Amino acid sequence: MPAPSTAPRIAGRLWLDFVNTDDEHHGRRTEHLRDFGAWARWLHEAGVLDLERTQGLERRAQEQPMGAQAALVDARRVRNALRTLAERGATQERARDAAVAEINRILERSSGTRRLEAGAHGFARTFRTGGDVFGGLLLAVVESAADALVAGEVARVKRCGAAGCARVYLDETRNHSRRWCTMADCGNRAKAARHRARQQARPAPRPAPTPPRSRPSSPASRRRGP
Repeated sequence: MPAPSTAPRIAGRLWLDFVNTDDEHHGRRTEHLRDFGAWARWLHEAGVLDLERTQGLERRAQEQPMGAQAALVDARRVRNALRTLAERGATQERARDAAVAEINRILERSSGTRRLEAGAHGFARTFRTGGDVFGGLLLAVVESAADALVAGEVARVKRCGAAGCARVYLDETRNHSRRWCTMADCGNRAKAARHRARQQARPAPRPAPTPPRSRPSSPASRRRGP
């Protein structure tokens, strides 16, 4: 398989990590779902697909490029609705309604069989689609978002407080005090910026006063005796 995805996995929930595949960090935007293969590999790394099915989907995408492209476009469409839910769903009913409509659209068209399977890292739920080979790829993602709505978690979803970072995450701290996507990255950068601002705000030390210079005595006064 090609190199693994560099998409961040810092959000605490599958649907939020999915939102972060449209990544803006330090003012630079990265599309991690750049093609169908990247989308399938992200699902594999997220534990949604096993390796065999991921490789099978990539082969089928080469045989049915139009179907694979349509699935990718649909994934990005759902991601846009979930981004709006993550950023504004706690306060805007319209954002919640739009996300629910997308979630239900995916749930209603997904037919297949759910299974519990053992893997290298323990047990995982899987979904074997019936009919459309690309159908059901979004099911785990939208179910994760649906679970968040049912549990009332959307109110605890935040966007990173750093300028130029659009990553979202679930704030699971007891006092809801998390501000950064990661403390090791944006948090430390913010601390460094505050330190520089404090250093620059300090008044410059005043120079010590220069002592008065004594006048040299004239030759005549040096010759004058008692």
